[in-house]
Parts: sequence; structure tokens; C-alpha cells
Amino acid sequence: MNQRLDPIRLPANQPPQFYRGGEAIAALRGAGGSHGEFGPEDWVASTTTMFGKEHTGLSRLPDGRWLRDAVHDDPQGWLGAAHVSEFAHSTGLLVKLLDAGQRLPVHFHPSDSFAARNFDSHFGKSEAWIVVGTSGESPTVHAGFRETTNANVVGEWVREQNAPAMLDALNALRVEPGDTVYIPAGLPHAIGAGVFVVELQQPTDFSLTLEWRDFLASPEKGHLGLGFDTALRALDTTGWDTERLASIVRRTGADRGSTVDLLAPGSAGFFRADRLCPDPVVTLHPSFAVLVLLDGTGFLRWEHGGEIAVAKGDTLVIPHGAGELELTGGLTAIRCRPPAPEKRPKP
Repeated sequence: MNQRLDPIRLPANQPPQFYRGGEAIAALRGAGGSHGEFGPEDWVASTTTMFGKEHTGLSRLPDGRWLRDAVHDDPQGWLGAAHVSEFAHSTGLLVKLLDAGQRLPVHFHPSDSFAARNFDSHFGKSEAWIVVGTSGESPTVHAGFRETTNANVVGEWVREQNAPAMLDALNALRVEPGDTVYIPAGLPHAIGAGVFVVELQQPTDFSLTLEWRDFLASPEKGHLGLGFDTALRALDTTGWDTERLASIVRRTGADRGSTVDLLAPGSAGFFRADRLCPDPVVTLHPSFAVLVLLDGTGFLRWEHGGEIAVAKGDTLVIPHGAGELELTGGLTAIRCRPPAPEKRPKP
């Protein structure tokens, strides 16, 4: 189409969830908690639907179109030629604000190859968490089995819904703002109460939930219709010691650069994320991106001469066709991007 594409500010998009949360999202956006107790996820610039839904989860543009349809109609303008050659008209990215008002259940996600075989999908669901806020005495996330665990033992925990055993088997990690955790496909995990993250994911909603009781309506919603015998084949049952955990966890809170690469190197084939603190300006090369303003105020300017004021709580979708951008002001933002095409893991 080659029409001019500008950055677009997007409103909150909070599909209903099975767990509590959302106060931190409301505080960030200045919304006064209008989404109630079960609005713990804000799907930002989403072209992904909730599992089994036709439209729920999708972001709508100010002109009334679904973002998914706009990208499909002009993929090169939105995504750039190099991205389209690798990912076609998919953005390759799902970004969420996630505020855990209670501990999430122990769950995991499929790899690309497992998703291709079982869900007819090009994408599995690796993900990463950027911790942007915490509350409570001991904000904690859980990731990876502490020791290699027999799959039959895990299967027994699932049949009995032995939640204490599942949780105790995982590494417990205290977190604070600035910490990031990369969750490769297959890794069992849970986010604890009081942890607020910007979450990057591959663009699917495939969650295989070991601990479904007291969270989901039925075991079928835990295994997504596959049966747990099949679903558990996607689970990483190996042990994650301190050295292995160090490969997926980063502590970036003390980094004061104007641009800070936030995520573990192994995640670059799935998504990229930077913290931006202009001093006085940050220049951004053309890319599809999602921008989340965490604090302060400033301006976003782009190649075609456009400019908008931005402030804490804003979320914007940035088309590749907006060209080179400048971000200025006393602010802190997270920029989320799809993987560079050359970084995508090959089958």
C-alpha cells in the first residue's frame, strides 16, 4: 500500500482472565481500577486471540479496524520487508502488561515444533518477563525444576493435583524492578502474587496448565484438548541449577544507560526488549515495536515530521513505516520488538 504510517496510542485491552489482578495496570494508566478484580492482563498491540476465541484479545485501532487486519493489509508498511520475508504478515510478537493479584498456577508452553504438530501453528510460546513493579513482603517468581524430575512423577502430581509438590519442585526467585526472566518453551513456571511485569511472548495463547484445580473449570482447559499424556511431552523436566538459571535471569535495575538491552541473549530469536531513558534523546531505527511508558513525560518524533506527547501509562504501536524515531524527555519506556529475522531458530 505504501501509505504513510504513524505511531498510534492504544487504549487498554484487558480480556477477562481466571485469576485476580489489575490494580498495578490501573495505577500505571491512571484508570482508577475500572476493570475490576479480574483484569490482570492488558494485551498491548495484540494481533493474537485468546485460545479458542474469534476476536477476544485483539487490539482495535482508533479507526475501528483490528490491528491484525491492518497489518495483514499492509505487511511491509507495518513490519518491513526483511520481517515479512521470514514471518509473512505475523508481527511475531505478543506484549502484555501482567499484574498478578494472586499466584498464577504452575504451567508451561509448547515449542515451535510441538505447536506445529499439535496446534497447526508456526509459533509456540516462549516468553520473557520484565519486572516493572512489586508489592508485598516477598515478590517471587518460580522457574524450572530444581532437580531433574521423572515425567511419571510429574504425571502423578497432575493426576492428584498435588500443587504443593509442583511448586516446591520449582526454583523460587525473589525479584525486584529491573529484573528480567526469559522462559524458554517447555520450562515450568509461575508468577507470584504482587509481581507486575511487561511480558513478551510469541504470538499464541498456548498455556498447558499442570495445576488446573482452583484455577480452571476443567482439566481439558489445562491440556487444551490434547490430554495430559501428550501435553507433558512438551515439558522440560531437567534440573535448573544456579548456573543454568543465570543464563535466563538478568538484573538490570542498576544499569543507567540511555538504552539498556534487557533480556538474556538466548531470547533474541523470539523477541527483543530495551529500556529507554533519553539523555536528552534516544534515536530508534525503523522497526515494528510496542512502546510502554513507565514514568515521566516527553515527545516521540518520527521521520515524516510527526510528533506526539507521551506520558506515563501510554502504550503505543510503532509501524516500521514510521521510519527513524526520536524519543525525548524525562521518561522511562520499554520498547518491545519481534526477533531480528536472522536470529529466528531454524527447524
